[in-house]
Amino acid sequence: MVLLPRWLLLVLPLALSGCSGGDGPSPLPPPPPPDSGTSDAGAPDAGPPDAGVPDAGLPDAGVEEAWDGGAETLSDPGDVVDPGRFSDCAFLPQVGETVADCEAPALFDRSLCPAGAFADLDTTGVYEVRVRSGNGPLITPFTVVLPTDGGVGRFNGQPLIQQDVGAGAFFLSVDTVVGTSTRRRVFAGCERPEPGRINGCYVQCSQGRVLVNGTFTAVRPAQSWRPGESAASGLSLVSESAVPLGFPVDVYVAKEHAYVVAIGGIFGDGGLAVYDVKDRAHPVLKKTVQLSGDTYWNGVWAKDDALYIASGNSGVIVYDITNPADPRYVRALPGGAINVHTVHVQGNRLYGMAPSPTSQTLMFDVSSPLAPTLLERITPAEPTGGVHDAFAYGDRLYVNHTSDGYVAFDVSDPARVRELGRYAYLDSYSHANAVGTFGGRTIAFEGGELVGAHLRVLDVTDPANMRLIGGYALRPEFSIHNMVLRGTRLYIAWYHEGVRVLDVSVPPRPREVAYFHTYREQEPGRLTFGLYSGAIGIRVPGDGFIYVVDTTRGLLILSEQPGF
Repeated sequence: MVLLPRWLLLVLPLALSGCSGGDGPSPLPPPPPPDSGTSDAGAPDAGPPDAGVPDAGLPDAGVEEAWDGGAETLSDPGDVVDPGRFSDCAFLPQVGETVADCEAPALFDRSLCPAGAFADLDTTGVYEVRVRSGNGPLITPFTVVLPTDGGVGRFNGQPLIQQDVGAGAFFLSVDTVVGTSTRRRVFAGCERPEPGRINGCYVQCSQGRVLVNGTFTAVRPAQSWRPGESAASGLSLVSESAVPLGFPVDVYVAKEHAYVVAIGGIFGDGGLAVYDVKDRAHPVLKKTVQLSGDTYWNGVWAKDDALYIASGNSGVIVYDITNPADPRYVRALPGGAINVHTVHVQGNRLYGMAPSPTSQTLMFDVSSPLAPTLLERITPAEPTGGVHDAFAYGDRLYVNHTSDGYVAFDVSDPARVRELGRYAYLDSYSHANAVGTFGGRTIAFEGGELVGAHLRVLDVTDPANMRLIGGYALRPEFSIHNMVLRGTRLYIAWYHEGVRVLDVSVPPRPREVAYFHTYREQEPGRLTFGLYSGAIGIRVPGDGFIYVVDTTRGLLILSEQPGF
């Protein structure tokens, strides 16, 4: 999840209110024509393997026959690529000019807008909005909620001032406070280039002066799937279990129990929910666990009888799961107030990614799982961004360091950890990754977060010279949260895009083979999470099932249909 301050997440709703083949998404960048053609290291003592070297029972034979390791190095334009104007609609006064009424319809030139574009437009819906100012930069995404009860809609949690939607129109305005000034934002729809998408012109004014003049695109996630795409392909829902906590974000499966962690705040109480999943079709909630004053729990992992939880207040919290249905508190590490955002285990090493108070990756020895000992605090040279996640593979640790990019370390000697290299790109928010060996090359799958982010395929065989060899993207409004590599399959929790399964046996050309949409627009509580809504956590422990956390629906257990 994006590394927002915990206080901001508490008020987030107020501040942010068929499988691909010939016509599927294409490798990036640049995108070719449409018809162009696991998250743990898998060590036997690391718990159920999520990724890394192929393990028994997973189809990986033939990888080297399918791909010989050769690939050209691609240029990388970064995440935020200017799409150009979204619409031919225009607000006539220019930036700096004074206007009597920013909402006056006569100030919007919509002469080139197609007639009848909004004749059958719904009066309700949830839209994710991107704005492009006249000189090109994209502004932070917004969420517009038009409720089903006919009430006042909201823009990033703020009530709309004007709401003329449906029966031939899409015209909205809202007042927002920026610093000490109130700014009115106005959105005038022009066209619907595809189902579930509205384009138009946009203006932002303050005290009668035009501050921003541009265009916008608003996508309704539930109505803008790819042509021909259904609710699911290749995956089926086995069970769905509500999580009786605030904002569920991650899951780990061990001892036939699923451990789901959640962030607290206005969403509800954070903490841990424990489910007995021996019968995958009927999970049983066995227990919820919470600590007073410590409710920002964002990551979870297990090794033997130990459960490790990433806490925003206490670092890494260790629980004893000798009895898997009844976790018992052991200790918090390394001691004191520290924010650990995610955790990762490989063999006898536990890594805790701590973005604050200083950005660092904590490395522990967990040869005695219930008694970790701190070995080192790892930071890249001259860090400016916060650490988010990491993946250990062999003697290397690959760290998603948000705006610093993707950083590789040699961790073979805990006393002499060395930075080996990094991959940086424009507008980066490096967020999650998984690494494996294909065609004799070490290949990393790196996923960013925020608008425009997508999957990058990197050859990291020489970490001092990482290079882009492939990619995969869906709608630019939505991004990846987490991923799991199992053999030649990459399983991705892709927020509004749901679960996506890619065949990566030829890494430069990922091919989608299955998907499952978890996002349902009118889900109770769905309307509050904006960009960070949908499939957020995922595990594939090798038991034939996929365990997914949806921010609103809770714990979903999916099965892979034969032959997908």
